[in-house]
Amino acid sequence: MKTNKIILALALAAAGVAAANAQSKVYLTREITPEALVKIHRALGKPADGHRVAVKISTGESGNPNYLKPDFISALVDSVHGTIVECNTAYAGKRNTFEAHWQTVHEHGYDSIAPVDLMDEEGQMKIPVRDRRHIKYDIVGSHLPRYDYMINLAHFKGHAMGGFGGVLKNASIGVASADGKTYIHTAGKTDKTEELWQNIAEQDLFLESMASAAQGVHDYFGGNIVYINVMNNMSVDCDCDAHPSEVLLKDYGILASTDPVALDKACVDIIFNLTPEEGNDNAPLIERINSRHGLHTIYHAAEIGLGSLDYSIIDLDK
Repeated sequence: MKTNKIILALALAAAGVAAANAQSKVYLTREITPEALVKIHRALGKPADGHRVAVKISTGESGNPNYLKPDFISALVDSVHGTIVECNTAYAGKRNTFEAHWQTVHEHGYDSIAPVDLMDEEGQMKIPVRDRRHIKYDIVGSHLPRYDYMINLAHFKGHAMGGFGGVLKNASIGVASADGKTYIHTAGKTDKTEELWQNIAEQDLFLESMASAAQGVHDYFGGNIVYINVMNNMSVDCDCDAHPSEVLLKDYGILASTDPVALDKACVDIIFNLTPEEGNDNAPLIERINSRHGLHTIYHAAEIGLGSLDYSIIDLDK
């Protein structure tokens, strides 16, 4: 039964490759409220009714104040009867063991608003990837089959290794188990977390592996996956950093799409096209993205057929 689901997902994904260069719709609201989050999800036209819904977030490293707060996301999670899902990290911190991760989940209040599932707590599994030039599969938590619909709910910000973190990172590094994160970061050299740092891949190979893994997760859900980026508290550092750099950008809004490539591209374009002003300095985040060659993740994802670089913005505030 599971094999049939994967074959169907891959067939659906393959059918969409021809449309990968078509213009995708990216929805936008400048309101960053619980109500706006529910509204933008509904605008995507992919209701979660009757599905077992995973809401993939980053639970945020202990000490980081920038993660998406429970009181902000709770209305969306409630509206789909969702479960908040995460996996352990591959680096030392407050989320690299299940005991520490559950403490962080509780500290940040997620377990007070919805069920929470650390998907690799009882093991891991492999799912197929189409682009196998670096990784031959994606390693995810063994609980992933509990769900047949995913809301990829990402906090858009910078990232120390990827340049930026949006829905592509949240689908790849985020959904991967700790071993899977190692496998992506090393571009397929090893899946042993104790061997991570001596096997870090050349930058573009790592970025291409992220794109491949994101496509694997997208294919797995066979069309039952939507993507949301929240552009607030945008430090140059990720929510995985316990001591992030100061936020120098004003909050912008919420963007959403069924196309993760178009969505991340739209958010990056917004950052690059901002006119700097007092209290709204985009230069550090642009430098972070450029210095890590971060756009390569987006372009490679488009090249392998995950989505389109061409998009139109649909403003929900008008």
